[in-house]
Amino acid sequence: MPADISPHPWRDALLTACAPVIWGSTYIVTSEFLPPDRPFTAALIRALPAGLLLLLITRQLPHRQHWWRLWVLSALNIGVFQALLFVAAYRLPGGLAAVLGAIQPLLVMLLAWAVDRRAPGVVAVCCAAAGVFGMAVLLLSPQTVFEPIGMAAALLGAVSMATGVWLTRRWQIGLPVLSMTGWQLVLGGLMLAPVAWLADAPLPTLTGVQWAAYAYLSGAGALVAYVLWFRGVACLPSVAVASLGLLSPLTAVVLGWALLSQSMTGASLLGLLVVLASVFGVQWASSRKP
Repeated sequence: MPADISPHPWRDALLTACAPVIWGSTYIVTSEFLPPDRPFTAALIRALPAGLLLLLITRQLPHRQHWWRLWVLSALNIGVFQALLFVAAYRLPGGLAAVLGAIQPLLVMLLAWAVDRRAPGVVAVCCAAAGVFGMAVLLLSPQTVFEPIGMAAALLGAVSMATGVWLTRRWQIGLPVLSMTGWQLVLGGLMLAPVAWLADAPLPTLTGVQWAAYAYLSGAGALVAYVLWFRGVACLPSVAVASLGLLSPLTAVVLGWALLSQSMTGASLLGLLVVLASVFGVQWASSRKP
């Protein structure tokens, strides 16, 4: 997968942003349409079929020396992250996990500074911090219920995804985006399979709506979204990609307000605007020529 910085950062940022927007619908699809209490099964069904289809299309093997890196990336980006995502989606209302997920850009900056010795720009740091603040204003209220397992899953999921984004950008694995995405989805799905078998109850007889929900999560939420995401990781700075992840919980909140009549106060609207400004600010700072 190439590691060149895009000559068209805003166009590529818009395409990459489609991925977290699609992922933002995971919360409402999970809570409203999927069989209850089967997070690992949902993660498995989301990842494995889409990955197998991509490998059937691309039919390309990675180089032998890259296999171990591919397993690590598959665990961080798919296996661990998807499992934690659905644990949080089942246990937390709406986009509550966003408060912890919003730390992803800051984690990527920390990794770049601690390991790569690249100090992030002041503007990017301030915008990323503003994103965390905006998410807190948007979602935290006196009525918020802090479910400990769900919150822990959200925090660990943010760490997993941030590390995966940083390593995917740092490591150069000689695969095109479609093949790279397919292998990560398949390997991540294989990691999820035994966990789903041991931890989740068997699926009941599915209704047509539930079949459609699983098909949407795999087709749009994995195949389309991860192709766009890994394409963005290949051509945009890691911090810019991680900041776009804030659009996922933001979408979840908007969908909850629009479709489930969840309340949104004046403070919530202020938080929403702060998050959008944060994403734009990080993209602007990252697109500036050094």
